[in-house]
Amino acid sequence: MRSDTGGGGNPRPGEVSLAHNGVLFLDELAEWSRHALETLRQPMESGLITISRAARQSEFPARFQLVAAMNPCPCGWAGDPSGRCGCSAEAVARYRGKLSGPLLDRIDVQLAVPRLPPSELRPDGPPGESTATVRARVLAARERQLRRAGRPNAQLDQAQTERDCALQPEDRLLLERAIEQLQLSARALHRIQRVARTLADLAGEEDIGTAHVAEAIGYRLLDRAAPPA
Repeated sequence: MRSDTGGGGNPRPGEVSLAHNGVLFLDELAEWSRHALETLRQPMESGLITISRAARQSEFPARFQLVAAMNPCPCGWAGDPSGRCGCSAEAVARYRGKLSGPLLDRIDVQLAVPRLPPSELRPDGPPGESTATVRARVLAARERQLRRAGRPNAQLDQAQTERDCALQPEDRLLLERAIEQLQLSARALHRIQRVARTLADLAGEEDIGTAHVAEAIGYRLLDRAAPPA
């Protein structure tokens, strides 16, 4: 599968290694083969990809930021106010079920992006934040993380997460209830903590607050109906 993870008789790096320290973008995520998607689990966790062949085994760096997009259903109209979706509930579940629970576990932010009304697409409409403004906020948050731990929040291990992403007792209880309701793993719990820490960093807050934890939980959209592992 040279096109994504690497391979060949003499193993060479594939797309996941070429995206090392960058962004790996997968469009139409649910249309990729189950095998190709499952091979992403190792590098998303460790930042490395191991290619095994009969003659030898090779390991390549693969610490990338995964960005993916998919339709909400086979026809692409599920949830649209127009009511154009003709997919059955079974068809929608089968389509979304192409993404396994363990893979979703490793995707920190899962969002629905609804269709914008034409009025919001006008060139003379009200401007949003400029790229420069957003960039400055992101750089400030990243610098705060590097000063605190010497690495970005996404690369904190379990002990560092508990140290740098500590929650107030009531917020810990909120997170534990969400984990139980969504049937998420300990891995997801720590990932939600790190996202909450990042939200606090972006807001310039020293401590993680209830709003940050609730927002981080709210980003687990697909986990609310995740297929079994």
